[in-house]
Amino acid sequence: MTQSPILAQGRPYLAIPGPSVMPDAVLSAMHRAAPNIYSGELVDMMPALMTDLRRVARTEHHVAMYIGNGHAAWEAALSNILNVGDKVLVPATGRFGIGWGEMATGLGADVEVLDFGLSAPMDMDRIAERLREDRDHSIKAVLGVHVDTSTSVRNDIASLRKVLDAAEHPALLMADCIASLGCDTFEMDAWGVDVMVTACQKGLMVPPGLGFVFFNDKAEAARAKVARVSRYWDWSPRAHPQEFYQYHGGTAPTHHIYGLRASLDMIHAEGIEAVWQRHAVLARAVWAACDAWSQRGSFAMNIADPAYRSHAVTALRLQAPMATELRNWVEKNLGLTLGIGLGMAAPTDPARDGFFRLGHMGHVNGQMIMGLLGGLEAGMTALGVEHGTGALDAAAKVISGTA
Repeated sequence: MTQSPILAQGRPYLAIPGPSVMPDAVLSAMHRAAPNIYSGELVDMMPALMTDLRRVARTEHHVAMYIGNGHAAWEAALSNILNVGDKVLVPATGRFGIGWGEMATGLGADVEVLDFGLSAPMDMDRIAERLREDRDHSIKAVLGVHVDTSTSVRNDIASLRKVLDAAEHPALLMADCIASLGCDTFEMDAWGVDVMVTACQKGLMVPPGLGFVFFNDKAEAARAKVARVSRYWDWSPRAHPQEFYQYHGGTAPTHHIYGLRASLDMIHAEGIEAVWQRHAVLARAVWAACDAWSQRGSFAMNIADPAYRSHAVTALRLQAPMATELRNWVEKNLGLTLGIGLGMAAPTDPARDGFFRLGHMGHVNGQMIMGLLGGLEAGMTALGVEHGTGALDAAAKVISGTA
């Protein structure tokens, strides 16, 4: 039976893994006339804004802000620590680990990839072995993705630091937290991360347009050894500005700054530990439903071990082409948009229609997640997708605290 799209009327729900749902407070803060960029409120708010960014990253060190997306943050971070020909090690667990390595290649680095596939976390033993082999310390940096948005794997960045320390290897530990910051627990200083990159459109709940690079004193010392860094990518004036324009390398991203101020106020009012806990409970509700659905048919979570699942995104599998058909059905009939299966198969491979993702990051709560799961149940029922029963009951028990 084909349902009428009449049920799609109303406020749409973008349940993709970024851009995430934007809070009304953020949108309201951005809905304003252009401010003065030379003096006044906008200029005055920047020092506290940078301090509050560091609070979310759990660091006492430095942060540079860029007008750009996560890819821009990748390039900014690499540009400040690499000379042409420097070697970097990329333990990849999905498309975004590979992509960060490709960015380094484009900057002239010698990139070595340890590919752990599309459904498993980093193998710390293999990484340790490779670091021990590097006796002359030719590897200058290790690029670790905390949460790979394509596969939804959550890697153990703290253990990656322990591996580097055990090998007595001086390489910089660089972490991509684009999908995880403000969602999954992350402790930059406590975990010994030297450089961290993120962007504003996921856990920070701001429309896409800002990238951030956090770095410690060790990374700042590495910057001093880089032969050439473009004036735009150079993180030094952005992190240590003498004038307002240096925060941004020119004209400020005015309205994004107001939106970010609102989002940081929301995060700190809730408390970052409470934010992490909220995401953890909501993720467990998603997993409980998915476990129930997977009891029959081809429905499956991409990451089998809950210890390595992201609290921000869940990658799923269905018999192709049912994943794409399900996404199309819930968007047309319910106003619910799910994420595509990114990087799980080649664009021309029909198998790509067997993957999709759920974003449960940022400005989400219990009733929204129950609505998301109910929409999935309705879509599978409408399309005749074989699946197990009891999913919504299982999720409700997690949400209610009775599971």
